Amino acid sequence: MIKNRSAVARLLTALVAVVTAAGALLADFVVPATAAQHMHNDAWAPHAKFHDAQYIVMSILLGLLALAVLRWRGGARDAVWTACAILTTPWLGLLSALLFPGTAIEDPEFDNPAVLGLHPQVFLSAVLLALLLTAALLVARPRHPA
Repeated sequence: MIKNRSAVARLLTALVAVVTAAGALLADFVVPATAAQHMHNDAWAPHAKFHDAQYIVMSILLGLLALAVLRWRGGARDAVWTACAILTTPWLGLLSALLFPGTAIEDPEFDNPAVLGLHPQVFLSAVLLALLLTAALLVARPRHPA
């Protein structure tokens, strides 16, 4: 049994917030191997790069906002649930983007190795969403029989 569920929930949520704030910037702009598939991809139109830059900035802002929310005084449940709601935005957005016609998780000239049969971004999204769900459940109020 976990003794301090709210501390573990805050820690898990903060971890996802840091990954959210730094991940897109690192993967899409800084790390050479992955940035070559995004902001440093000469085949991308300037407008596509604009939208990637928009996603990078949005991810930074959402991660920082979630970290600020986690510092709220008062109920851990409200802080964790609010931070989790904020942090699901970019990860559910990434997965939902696959539903739009003509989209692809990667450009055809790249072949990213699968992680457990999933594209690395899809795998990361699933892991981070699972961590957020775990954090939210850790601070959920137990049901009392009527």
